[in-house]
Amino acid sequence: MFHIDFYRLSNGRAPIEDFLDSLNIKMRNKALDSLLILEEFGNTLREPYSKPIGNGLFELRIKFSNDVSRFFYFFYADNKIIVTNGFIKKTQKTPKSQIKLALKYKTDYEHRMQ
Repeated sequence: MFHIDFYRLSNGRAPIEDFLDSLNIKMRNKALDSLLILEEFGNTLREPYSKPIGNGLFELRIKFSNDVSRFFYFFYADNKIIVTNGFIKKTQKTPKSQIKLALKYKTDYEHRMQ
């Protein structure tokens, strides 16, 4: 089984926690359920739940009613899944700025864990 950790900035704040707190209660519950599915299935989870983005980064795809959100995550040693950040999806394509931010967090995490 896998274990989910939230990426934390050097000040201890977790961007994904802030994002979760911003969601309405129904979307937040759906997102938390999706995280449990990710924790259970890990690297075997595929579409429609998960999709590779590139550079070791994946997106957790969450849909509730007409609302869509995405969480970025990557795998780390000892079956750890690190969830970096999330966003509400409003367009067909994932915004490059969100991917760039997730990759920045991934690089920072890996650098600090060395």
